[in-house]
This record gives sequence, C-alpha cells and structure tokens, in this order.
Amino acid sequence: MFRKHDFFNRSPRDHATCDPTEGHRRHARKPSWLDGDDMPRGRGHGGPHGGPGSRLGRLFAHGDLSLVVLYLLTEKPRHGYEIIKAIEEMTNGAYTPSPGTVYPALTMLEEQGFVEVTPSDGNKKLHTLTDAGRSHLHDNDSTLKALLARLSMAGKDHGHGPSPRLMRAMENLKMALRLRLGAGHPDEAQLQSIVDILDQAARDIERV
Repeated sequence: MFRKHDFFNRSPRDHATCDPTEGHRRHARKPSWLDGDDMPRGRGHGGPHGGPGSRLGRLFAHGDLSLVVLYLLTEKPRHGYEIIKAIEEMTNGAYTPSPGTVYPALTMLEEQGFVEVTPSDGNKKLHTLTDAGRSHLHDNDSTLKALLARLSMAGKDHGHGPSPRLMRAMENLKMALRLRLGAGHPDEAQLQSIVDILDQAARDIERV
C-alpha cells in the first residue's frame, strides 16, 4: 500500500533536479499509480490510444473514422482534441482515438474539401463542416448509421467499467502532482499543504 509520506519525505536527491550544466533532467521516483500504467485506458486503432493489437480497433474500417469526425462536426465546429474526447464519450470510454489517427484524418478531410480549418486560440485549429462534407455524409448515410450503432454497442459493453469522467478527474490529479513535484522539492509548508489537500480529498471521497 502506498503511504503518502513515503513519497514526500524522501531525501532531495530522490526528487527531480535539473542541472543546467548537464542539459537533462533526472526524474524523481514516484509511486506506480502516478505513472498511470495500472489505470484502465481506452483502446484505439490497435492497442492503447492507437497501438497495435486492439480488438476495438476493428470498429473502424478504412474511411470510417473520417465519417465519425464529419458526423461530430455536424453538431458544431470542433478542435481536434474535442473530437478525440467526443469519440471517447460516444463509446463510454471504451475507445479513445490517438492524435496520430485523428489529426491526419482531419488533414485529409481538409484536402478533400469536406472540412474548413480556421485559426483559433493561438496555435489551435477549429474545424468546420463544409457543404461538400455534408453531401459526403448524406451519400454514406447507411454506412454512418451502422458505424454509430457499433460505437454505441461498444459503449454499452464497456458500461460496467470506470466512468470516463472519473478517469479524467484521476488523471488531472496525477498530472497536478507530477507538475508540482517535477518543479522541485517542496519546502515544509508546501509539503504540508499538499498532504493536507490529499488527506482532505480522501476523507471527502469516503463520505460520499
């Protein structure tokens, strides 16, 4: 069992440090749950988030992902990240497409004239469905309906697993800890504040 003080009370050399003369960072040891390797993950085209070997990757035949992307853009213009999260929610967390599959699909759709891209929020790109894209969806209506049915079924089969919202909240906590601890060893006051926050969160969850 991981005890909170085991991690925070290590000597400074166990924590991440950065020596500008070395040009690299030595990372702190941390409990395995901060790595996220033991957390359930969605599966993409292949393995986790697009790696090889996933049964769920068979949900998409050639061109199917592009149809789903166009379908999501009928609701509203979206950024690439929003499309990834929308597909994850459609499948109740059973499938999370990787950026390496979604962004090339968006580029192809733009080249085909099915999607229009406009700058948004700095380096982000907002993708909007064009009339040609709507026509393409109409021409492939039966394929799209069958595909959406498969995605819905995958979500129902996965429904007994952890909620995607819960998984995102847990990932947010882990990321906050990684960023704070990676910035350097906290002083005693900061350490106590982090410990108090985690202890209070644990007590609040137990009372739910």
